[in-house]
Amino acid sequence: STCTPDLCPRGLLPTHTSDPTYHIHPLIIQTIKMLCLGLLSLLAPSVAESRVRLEPSVAPHSAETSSWFVASTPEPSEVMELTAAVRVDDANRRELEKIFFTVSDPDNSEYGKYLSIEEITHVLGVPAARAERAREFFVLHGAIHTEVNPYRDMIAFKMSVRDVENTLNTTILKYAHKDKPHIQILRASSYYSLPESVANDVILVGELLQFPRFKPPHLSKAVGKGDWPNDCDTGSCEGLVTPGVLAKAYNLPTGDGLPSAEGNSMAVAEFQGQYYIESDLTKFSTECHRDCSIAKVIGGDLPIGGVEAELDIEYIKTVATNIPLTFIYNAQYSLLNWANQITGLSDSPLVHSVSYGNDEAQQTSAEYMYTCNTAFMKAGARGLSILFASGDQGVCGREGCGGLFKKASFKPDFPAGSPYITAVGGTNFHTNSIGAEEAWNDGGGGFSNTFGIPGYQSDAVEGYKSSSDADLPPSYLWNSTGRGYPDVSALGGLKAPYCVATSGRWGGVAGTSAASPVVAGVFALLNGARLKANSASMGFLNPFIYKNADAFNDVEYGENNANYQYGFKAIAGWDPATGFGTPNYEKLAKAAMSYV
Repeated sequence: STCTPDLCPRGLLPTHTSDPTYHIHPLIIQTIKMLCLGLLSLLAPSVAESRVRLEPSVAPHSAETSSWFVASTPEPSEVMELTAAVRVDDANRRELEKIFFTVSDPDNSEYGKYLSIEEITHVLGVPAARAERAREFFVLHGAIHTEVNPYRDMIAFKMSVRDVENTLNTTILKYAHKDKPHIQILRASSYYSLPESVANDVILVGELLQFPRFKPPHLSKAVGKGDWPNDCDTGSCEGLVTPGVLAKAYNLPTGDGLPSAEGNSMAVAEFQGQYYIESDLTKFSTECHRDCSIAKVIGGDLPIGGVEAELDIEYIKTVATNIPLTFIYNAQYSLLNWANQITGLSDSPLVHSVSYGNDEAQQTSAEYMYTCNTAFMKAGARGLSILFASGDQGVCGREGCGGLFKKASFKPDFPAGSPYITAVGGTNFHTNSIGAEEAWNDGGGGFSNTFGIPGYQSDAVEGYKSSSDADLPPSYLWNSTGRGYPDVSALGGLKAPYCVATSGRWGGVAGTSAASPVVAGVFALLNGARLKANSASMGFLNPFIYKNADAFNDVEYGENNANYQYGFKAIAGWDPATGFGTPNYEKLAKAAMSYV
């Protein structure tokens, strides 16, 4: 006899009340399937399937060039959080790129007609079966909490160190940073690989080989030399950049002059150990007269002050005081996790500022950059703006320019060198007063060795290279056919450090990680003006920027040589030291509203 729904065992129901055949719950089918796969793997012939090395161009960790050192061997049971990138067919990715540029071009009739998550998923066209095969492989080998993103091109999962080593045929070690040894990360100490059948579906597992770059310590202990009024109540801000300095330098609106915040949003990205203390934000809000409240936290937070996080919060809110801020935290230093996170949110903030990067040449494979760029295109196609700091080590980057026994060359940055994001460089005031600015000599900038010159900047780059004022460095040092960066700049040099409330104290902080949230705040304000007029957010910013060079304060002094023999000089117009210069809000607002 057949069972009735209320009497059937959980998971088993008859397909029809008159049919004695039981319907097996999908979870039970999946469990049986995985058990069978495991049994087959045990009974299979001993001939192992050939393996494919992933990210083959990236050499494993080298103590000679890295700021990280081996701290210890992790416990085999320690859990790692990883992201696998699922292969996207080239033709579909090219279609996404086409859409990305079309909806981002202010002169195109499709400007601002952004896509939904579902529409982008359809464009990418990753077969559900492909993503599921990859997910099942990792589950079979010990992964827990697996999650395929809405686009089916990334899989986030957790796995023990033991299972990672066995699955990827590598060795995991714990590394600490030489300047911050309390910060430790798990990374592969050798190449890693996957069985050939799986490597057809998965192009990389990140970030096993990538080591993040930290701000040089001296930039967090900067001394102010500015000759301008101190608009904060604390004397500790004397000579440092404060909200009033930025408002005057960049014609920023304040008070009733701020655009409407309705429907607007912005975010800062922070990583391992970079938290904030509410009392620090209250101190800054009270004594520097700007509301630094956080509207939403994604990823959790702990009451430990991190100078980078608090710098980002205090100064993006200094510029865009009335716009709700989302604080996005990732426990791991993982750009892929962050990108997967923000593009998967149905209500993702419209503007994102990120102070994260590395040399293209250091543990940054073509596959890794390709995957990040796909995520950046997804963001732009949805109408999100992403801004990255351009770096704090001039043209030489973290690795240095080399010479003597090693061929000298400039070391461009990633993601700053990506054609799909907006890179923000650093400046100083030319004198000790508010006025004309100069390139900060340690500001990141140059030309990518990986990505060609995008169409939106071809005229600007050609204009720079053909100018006699550029006094170009020797051609063997840089790639004349690469994407030039930064796109724009803001104060960030040691002559103009920012006054930051952090860990219960006040201090001066410099770096392009200060410049990025300032520029991000400016574009968040511009979004507010457009949204109030029932127009779309600005999305990927570069096409707008390169069509409106006159809306920026041109920087014509300085060079980003970082005390090396050569660098790139700031000249009239665009240059790879400061981009088009620093923002002039009044002019930018007029330009942004001309496309409504």
